[in-house]
Amino acid sequence: MSAPAPSPLAVVDAPPVERQEEVLTDAALAFLAALHRRFTPRRDELLARRAGRRAEIARTGRLDFLTETAGIRADPAWRVAPAPAALEDRRVEITGPADDRKMTINALNSGARVWLADFEDASSPTWRNVVNGQLNLIDAYERRIDFTAPEGRAYALGPAGQLATVVMRPRGWHLDERHITVDGRPVPGALADFGLYFLHNAKRLLGLGKGPYFYLPKTESHLEARLWNEVFVFAQDYVGIPRGTVRATVLIETITAAYEMEEILYELREHASGLNAGRWDYLFSLIKNFRDGGQRFVLPDRNAVTMTAPFMRAYTELLVRTCHKRGAHAIGGMAAFIPSRRDPGVNEVALEKVRADKNREAGDGFDGSWVAHPDLVPVARACFDAVLGDRPHQKDRLREDVRVTADQLIAVDTLEARPTRAGLRNAVQVGIRYIEAWLRGLGAVAIFDLMEDAATAEISRSQIWQWVDAGVVLDDGEKVTAQLVREVAAGELAAVRTETGAWQQAHDLLLKVALDEDYADFLTLPAYELLG
Repeated sequence: MSAPAPSPLAVVDAPPVERQEEVLTDAALAFLAALHRRFTPRRDELLARRAGRRAEIARTGRLDFLTETAGIRADPAWRVAPAPAALEDRRVEITGPADDRKMTINALNSGARVWLADFEDASSPTWRNVVNGQLNLIDAYERRIDFTAPEGRAYALGPAGQLATVVMRPRGWHLDERHITVDGRPVPGALADFGLYFLHNAKRLLGLGKGPYFYLPKTESHLEARLWNEVFVFAQDYVGIPRGTVRATVLIETITAAYEMEEILYELREHASGLNAGRWDYLFSLIKNFRDGGQRFVLPDRNAVTMTAPFMRAYTELLVRTCHKRGAHAIGGMAAFIPSRRDPGVNEVALEKVRADKNREAGDGFDGSWVAHPDLVPVARACFDAVLGDRPHQKDRLREDVRVTADQLIAVDTLEARPTRAGLRNAVQVGIRYIEAWLRGLGAVAIFDLMEDAATAEISRSQIWQWVDAGVVLDDGEKVTAQLVREVAAGELAAVRTETGAWQQAHDLLLKVALDEDYADFLTLPAYELLG
């Protein structure tokens, strides 16, 4: 007897969410099945390649620009495609999850030029969040998202011409969507998020004078960018829209991608809009890849690593030069501060730091930057207005004065700051508090006046792992050991016991991903197994 023919549709096995049938149509499930069968095998190969590259870094303790792509870097002729009108001026971009209806309206109304509608680090991928994120974007485009909250406050979209342009961020290549399977295998979360959004909205967005625009996270090589480009070409042909309609901005948030910026733009040149300096994930990636490299690669407390650190300056200045050389936008990093209306003194000190950060970016040649809260939009905008004026960007600043060597990008030992007891405690606090919220379905979490997402929790647990492995001695003279970490974690667990939450589960997971000898590539992988 012959085997049954494979289903033309992806299979959904999940508790039903209200209105999910509007997202999970037969046409959408057929598209996901086509994407999965065509691209998941290559995704798997590229994930395996990551492991091989990490082993090489552990062996050599260094990275370098690729010799095999030197010709691409040396060729002065190529440029990325011109930006569409909706992405020409990106001086302020706001980020946030798409799964919350109120946050969707507030982000679109914020006054920012772009909203990064996040299905990745600022979103916990519960099935409800995955579905609601798609529904909220469809409803926003159809202008049926307005609602009145239980306390009586009304939330409504402003005039169409004043709304932020949506740039949607799907999950990274490493995460699967376990509720959607094809041929018995889960579909990669990246393809599920992209596929559902693209199929439902590509033509709708063209009708609104915009297009399907994406932020691509966690990219580690130009080969991964090539895979995304192949996905875009296939998807545009599938629905019958012109090639080049899709636009993608790649987050340079892994240390390996920093050595392949030009190659990444080259692979996506028909669809590329720019690169972004994803600073928190970049630090996480640096720690992860050089975690066992000894004292030379030990980073101090997270809050002591500013964008003025020599190796971070090398990274951001190379990004600006690379983008402008190739006609792409260079987008700066996150201002994560949450303004407080209760403490004006603390507020002003924090706002001065935001201004200094955005003034530095605008002065360095960036074309725009990120904020995490609507109240920061006018602050960041003023910094870029002062430099840009009426110009939409400053891509004419080629930054040919910038010369960055391979070693400068990983010169962590140029920092004078050293790990402290307060830094260890903060890493444990942020890790426990973020993981607990993530397990409840929250991906963007206010912790100690900062809007944290998965990247900051990754830094926290990775620094703990690195400090234990390197036998770091803190400012109080105590050596960081697994036992010390457990003692600090026990103290923090006791401190939050009175608050409602899955604190024990979060505590246990933090210790697992921070102390296990077998380092987990992403804490969201074991955390996803615990999501309801």
